Amino acid sequence: MLIVIAGLGLEGGSMAKALKRHTDHTVFGWNRTLSVAEQALADGAIDGIADETVLSRCDLLIPVLYPRATIDYLRRAIPLMKRGAQVVDLVGVKTAVVEAVTPLALAHGVRYTGGHPMAGLAKAGYGRSFPGLFRGASMILVPTAATAEGDIDGLTALFRQVGFQLIRICDPQTHDRMIAHTSQLAHVVSNAYVKSPVSTRYVGFTGGSYKDMTRVACINEMVWKELFLLNREALLTEIDQLIAHVGQVRDALSQGDEARLEAVLREGREAKETIDALNPDQPSE
Repeated sequence: MLIVIAGLGLEGGSMAKALKRHTDHTVFGWNRTLSVAEQALADGAIDGIADETVLSRCDLLIPVLYPRATIDYLRRAIPLMKRGAQVVDLVGVKTAVVEAVTPLALAHGVRYTGGHPMAGLAKAGYGRSFPGLFRGASMILVPTAATAEGDIDGLTALFRQVGFQLIRICDPQTHDRMIAHTSQLAHVVSNAYVKSPVSTRYVGFTGGSYKDMTRVACINEMVWKELFLLNREALLTEIDQLIAHVGQVRDALSQGDEARLEAVLREGREAKETIDALNPDQPSE
């Protein structure tokens, strides 16, 4: 295939490098900052820089951009693509993107499936991209009304080639509910946690728990504000639940209620043990 990657940051750059290393497909890249695409070309991460002519010939377009930028880019790109070509976006929210892109894809005879790679680093950018980023990771695929028969099987095979181990298929709403809990809430908590005035004096007072809690605090606020707002209802539900559970600990502490504190902590331990028992082959640690 002729594949175009639009957006050559950490994930887009890594996808290009993985496709070049593990497949025989021709890979072109596009990036808003041209110098990044030129560097990717010099590195051999892509075979060329994509323009409108390349878009018109490509078999698969993979945009890896901010959510709103992805929608805007596809509004320009899809009308240029040949009928029967395929798009799979890699945006971290799905309902808003699928609702915007599906009618456009159907109108132009382009096949479209949502995607979300569950892989990344605490800090992004093309300079940190590498072909092994997706090794052992999960890829979520979200079929749409513009997904053709056989597309999920084809995308599953392609993404397994570049290193993904588990391919999860779900609808957009299920994706967004789960990601609000497994990803977005974790970033909210980490980002809030480091705002304590004592955090700057952490050296010598930390173990693994501090590192775990602060790893994803250094977020790109420009992209994460979009992810949060476009998944607002699901994320608000998760935040409200978290506040309620933290409030239980606070209330027990403020009242000096040792029995209640013990019970609340036991509930959390038992919840974690239940999660692990239900998923023995995919530990959450």
